[in-house]
Amino acid sequence: MERSNTPQENKQQNKFGNWLKTSITARMLMVGFLVIILLIPLSYINSLINERAFRQADVVNEINDKWGNHVLVYGPILKLPYKTYKETTIYNKESNTYSTETQTHIKYAYIFPESLNTKVSVDSKTLKRGNFESAVYTSKMNFSGNYIKPQLALKDIKDADIVWNKATIIIKTSNLKGIKNEMLISLNHSKYAFETNFNNTNNSYLNELESAFIKKEDLPFEAPKNFEFDMTFNGSEQIEIIPIGKTTTMDMTSNWADPSFMGNYLPNDETKEITKDGFKAHWKVLHINRAFSQLHLNNIPKLNQFAFGTKFMVMVDEYQKSERSAKYGFLVIGLTFLIFFLIQTLSKINIHPFQYLMIGLALTMFYTLLVSISEHSNFLKAYVIAGISVIALITLYSKSILKTFKFPLFIGLSLTALYTFIYVIIQLENYALLVGSIGLFLILAIVMFVSRKIDWNNG
Repeated sequence: MERSNTPQENKQQNKFGNWLKTSITARMLMVGFLVIILLIPLSYINSLINERAFRQADVVNEINDKWGNHVLVYGPILKLPYKTYKETTIYNKESNTYSTETQTHIKYAYIFPESLNTKVSVDSKTLKRGNFESAVYTSKMNFSGNYIKPQLALKDIKDADIVWNKATIIIKTSNLKGIKNEMLISLNHSKYAFETNFNNTNNSYLNELESAFIKKEDLPFEAPKNFEFDMTFNGSEQIEIIPIGKTTTMDMTSNWADPSFMGNYLPNDETKEITKDGFKAHWKVLHINRAFSQLHLNNIPKLNQFAFGTKFMVMVDEYQKSERSAKYGFLVIGLTFLIFFLIQTLSKINIHPFQYLMIGLALTMFYTLLVSISEHSNFLKAYVIAGISVIALITLYSKSILKTFKFPLFIGLSLTALYTFIYVIIQLENYALLVGSIGLFLILAIVMFVSRKIDWNNG
C-alpha cells in the first residue's frame, strides 16, 4: 500500500509552494539561476562569431594568395666579389723544410646605393567572394638612384682584390609571383636582365632576383653610376620598401581613400593629402635615421624591421563589433530580468520561470540576427534590424504576460535605451570605459530609487 501524506506534511508542502510563489528571495534565486543558464547559449554565440571571423580571414587570404600577396621590395643591392687569402704552412719530412701555400677564396661585399628614389602609383579595388571582400591593387613602382665607389679599403680590402667583372645587382621581394613586367635594370645606360636566384638555405621569406654580370665600365669604379628600373605588381594588403639608400625617398599616389601608413617611418605631414578620391604621400629617410650602414660583408642583412609603406585594408570590423556587443549579453539579460522582477514585485503580477526563459532566449537571438544580417549589410543596419525585431517581440510577449499597456511600453523603451547605450559604447574607443561607467552608475541609481518601495522583509 502507498503511504499517504500526513496533514502536517501536506501543510509543509503547501507552505513551501506558497513561499516559492510569494517570496522575493525565491524570485531572486530563480532569476539569478536563469541568467546563469542563459550564459550557455551566449557562449555558443561567441563561438559562432569567432568561427565566422576565422572564415572571413581564410577567404581573404585565399583571395590575396591568388591575386598576389603583400609587396616588400629590398634593393637594388650591388653584389661585389673580392678575393681573400689564407696561408697554410706545410712541413716536408724528406727535406725537413717548411713551405707556405696560399689559398684564394671568393667572398662578397654587398653595397647599398647612395640615393634611392621610388615613385609608386597604386590602382586599388576590392575583390569579393561570397559575403567577404579583400583590398587588392596593381602597383607600378619606379626606382632610380646612383652608386658611388665603395670604400672597401676601410674593410682592409684592396682595389686589386676586387673582381669587378663578376659583379651583379640583387633585388629581394616578398611577392615574386605578383610581378607583371619583364625585369630589366638600366645601369649607366646599359640594360641587364634579372633571373630568379633560388637558395634553399635562405631563411628569409623574401625571394631573390639577380642580374647578369655587370660590365666594369657600368660600375662605380671611378665615378658614380646611375640606375633605374620598373616593377609592376599585383598585390594585396600593403606595399613597403626598405630604405637602403643613404638618402631614400618615396612618393606614393593611389585611388584608395582609407590608407594606413605603417612601418618605422611616417610620411611628411605637410605634403600628405587624403581625400575621398585617394591619397598622396611622400617619405624621406636619411642614413642617420636608421641603424645600419651602406656596406655589408659575407651576407645581406635582414632589415625587414626598418621597412615602411602603406596598408590597404577593407575596414570590415563587423565581427569585432559583434563580439564586443555579445560581451554585454550578460548585462542585457540581467538588466531585462531585473526590470521584469521589479514589475512583478511592485505590481504583484505573477511571472512564471518559463516566461523568463522565453524572454532570455529572445534576447540571445539578437546576436545571431546581428551576425547573420551584418554579413549582408553594414553593422548599423544589422544592429537596428536585430534590435527592433527583438524589442518588438519582447514587448508584445510582455503584453500577454502583464495584461496592460503601461508596463510593456516601459519595457520596450527601456530595451531601446539599453541597446542604444551599448551601441554607443561599441563605437567609442578612447571613451568607452568612461561612458560605460557613467551609464552603469545611472542604471544603478535608477534601480536603487525604484526598489526603495519594495518590502524586502517579505523573504
